[in-house]
Amino acid sequence: MIKEYKTITEVVGPLMMVENVEGVKSEELIEVRMQNGETRQGQVLEIEEDKALIQIFEGTSGVNMKESVVRFLGHPLEFGVSEDILGREFDGLGRPKDGGAEILPEKTLDINGEAINPYSRDYPDEFIQTGISTIDHLNTLVRGQKLPVFSASGLPHKELAAQIARQATVLNSDDEFAVVFAGIGITFEEAEFFMQDFRDTGAIDHSVVFMNLASDPAIERIATPKVALTAAEYLAYEKGMHVLVIMTDMTNYCEALREISASRREVPGRRGYPGYLYTNLATLYERAGRIKGASGSVTQIPILTMPEEDITHPIPDLTGYITEGQIILSRDLYKNGIQPPIDVLPSLSRLKDKGTGEGKTRRDHAATMNQLFTAYAQGKQAKELAVVLGEDALSESDKIYSKFADEFEDKYVNQGFKTNQTIEESLDLGWKLLDMLPRNELKRIKDDMLDEFLPEKE
Repeated sequence: MIKEYKTITEVVGPLMMVENVEGVKSEELIEVRMQNGETRQGQVLEIEEDKALIQIFEGTSGVNMKESVVRFLGHPLEFGVSEDILGREFDGLGRPKDGGAEILPEKTLDINGEAINPYSRDYPDEFIQTGISTIDHLNTLVRGQKLPVFSASGLPHKELAAQIARQATVLNSDDEFAVVFAGIGITFEEAEFFMQDFRDTGAIDHSVVFMNLASDPAIERIATPKVALTAAEYLAYEKGMHVLVIMTDMTNYCEALREISASRREVPGRRGYPGYLYTNLATLYERAGRIKGASGSVTQIPILTMPEEDITHPIPDLTGYITEGQIILSRDLYKNGIQPPIDVLPSLSRLKDKGTGEGKTRRDHAATMNQLFTAYAQGKQAKELAVVLGEDALSESDKIYSKFADEFEDKYVNQGFKTNQTIEESLDLGWKLLDMLPRNELKRIKDDMLDEFLPEKE
């Protein structure tokens, strides 16, 4: 039932207090009709007795408390879905912004979805090929996983996000694949970069794009990932698609949460973020996964910039607890011209062992992955030792590993943002690099695999 009130008693930042309300529910959508006839949307944050605390998406500037009318619409913020959303661009609240026709919805869904019931979850174990060797081979992404990218200001995470959106595919499957992209608080230039890349490469045809710009009200950022995940869940669980959700930048989402928390005068937690930051992020990340009996799936790659490049900052720290690993970008690699600058050693995919091997990738996948990790780590240690003691102090073995580390970064990590490597190409490249090492050093690979895959010496 729609109700109207002219009992606004307080306005602070994006928040508004309305008194003497009845039958109002949390998360309910509202409209504010201002004295000049303008209408703004908002959402109920909290209810206490006959008082409702409301957040206004467009902000409260210009609101006259005596003359403005608050209209409670009786339902939460919703998004109309149909297969026509593929190939379309929406704003942060799910309204078309590409000049195309209005979506005729098959149904309208509440954007405040729920985390998947653990009992209903199916274990993620199907390989997703991103075309990026350092991910596919060494930090494998599997269908239904949530694997964040930890970046920093100035690093090329937008190029990496566009590359994954453009190249990602599920191998050995006839089911359709779709990408849901959510830009959260990004600049106009970044939004144009993504849209131009999607259009030029044809990726837009199997994508749904949501853009909340830095110039949009910060309060809209709270809704953007929820709308995107609602679209992803519809395509996955009702249309049977494999859906990859890329969300950038989650740091902007968390900053919007902190802004709202400060406006509500809540007791701040670590570094001023609300104490419920972990719970709030979990409500988003845990919407990824596979459901028993459903052919579709939702896989997430949230991207965040670490403030001051501090991995112990609350945002990357809590994200790491909730998700299944992390891909970390390195400023040192970036300065050396490595693209994409993925730092292999601290990066991790906790589910990689479940999505690799015969029938999924290739039987030599796990063995070569472990051997490359080991050899690169030894090479990095040798290079650090050379900085302290000089190269003359290195043993012959150390010199080989030091050279291996250089070749690994130059030929394996540095594949560029336009190269799409199949998993077979990544594995073969790994074998070529391992050929630099003496056979007796390849202790993590069985002899039968060495005989089959190791290139023969000329």
